[in-house]
Amino acid sequence: MGTAVTSSMNKTRWLQLVFGVICMCMIANMQYGWTFFVGPMQERHGWDRAAIQVAFSIFIVTETWLVPIEGWFVDKYGPRIVVLVGGLLCGLAWVLNSYATSLTTLYVAAALGGIGAGAVYGTCVGNSLKWFPDKRGLAAGITAAGFGAGSALTVIPIQAVIKNQGYEAAFLYFGLVQGVVITVIALFLIAPKKGDVAAMVARVAQSARDFAPKEMLTTPLFWVMYAMFVMMAAGGLMATAQLGPIAKDFQIADVPVSLIGITLPALTFAAAIDRVLNGLTRPFFGWVSDQIGRENTMFIAFAIEGVGIYALSVLGHNPVMFVILTGLVFFAWGEIYSLFPAMCGDAFGSKFATTNAGLLYTAKGTAAIIVPFTSIITTMTGSWHAVFVAAAALNIIAAVMAIVVLKPLRHAHSKRAAETAQRAPIVAAE
Repeated sequence: MGTAVTSSMNKTRWLQLVFGVICMCMIANMQYGWTFFVGPMQERHGWDRAAIQVAFSIFIVTETWLVPIEGWFVDKYGPRIVVLVGGLLCGLAWVLNSYATSLTTLYVAAALGGIGAGAVYGTCVGNSLKWFPDKRGLAAGITAAGFGAGSALTVIPIQAVIKNQGYEAAFLYFGLVQGVVITVIALFLIAPKKGDVAAMVARVAQSARDFAPKEMLTTPLFWVMYAMFVMMAAGGLMATAQLGPIAKDFQIADVPVSLIGITLPALTFAAAIDRVLNGLTRPFFGWVSDQIGRENTMFIAFAIEGVGIYALSVLGHNPVMFVILTGLVFFAWGEIYSLFPAMCGDAFGSKFATTNAGLLYTAKGTAAIIVPFTSIITTMTGSWHAVFVAAAALNIIAAVMAIVVLKPLRHAHSKRAAETAQRAPIVAAE
């Protein structure tokens, strides 16, 4: 009977993971597909490009910083209602975009879309952490991959609709489809009940008890993880967010590159690799971390990222090396969105996993604040070299911290949690 229950529960949790991935794929366009709409909106309305991009900034801020609040609702009321509301907001946002004739409407839609996308993202990642205490790295990685690579299938259709029917039609059609799919899938989302996954044996160290969000925020471990997350996110964004300008300054953007039987301009090739590897890296390194431990995996991935970014600054003027090294940089960077949530679940437990992971996820928003300074550094120094060096340094420091600081700190944290858990029954009995 026990085996049957475990087998049934195992099927249920994988099905829940699939539901989460589908929802993540549906919101991916809201971040990664935005770039296709900027030019057409500028041509149609004559809005300044920078003013249009304010909408994207609003989306990122609301999508990132409100996740802890949305996570609290998930931990209290379950994933279904939060994703349902999130799907409605995501659909509404793009429908509003299709009718927007003023920047104000565009900004309102961006805020609604950010709230909705954050609700879906935070819920799906948090739910995967709860269902897979034994495979948190892999589960979080597969879920995050849906967001990282989910827009790949719609790149060509969106561009085709924009070209043939206008950007408004693309916003309307894809907004409705994305919103409807999310709201339907939301009806089938459930969180594990107490004891549902108790039989799942973890390969990595797990917390002996659950930490409430306020309690987590008082631990040194959380803030070390937060600092490392910011360093990695900023380090990667500094090099990757400016990919287009870097390629143009290196004078290789339009140079044809032939690899694996494909010939494309260097920048186009690099952008294509970004979408693929940004998705693959998350489940890959997540799985690796389930096998050899989070900190060891962080050290390897972060070090590769640091070396890759520095090599890109030195060898990136060669178009072939630019494409190859860009792929390496993206592959060693995207895994932060699986490793950090997984470690958060390991260290602070499953009960408040969605809220806790959401609080840690705000590090992405903090890191985004640093990115604009890359342009200032480039202007002051006259080249991208200083930006690359700074990004590489942040990654190398984070890699060393994973072994020297984070690993012993988490060991001590786990020991204290176990001691507290052992004393709890005695206190209750008294």
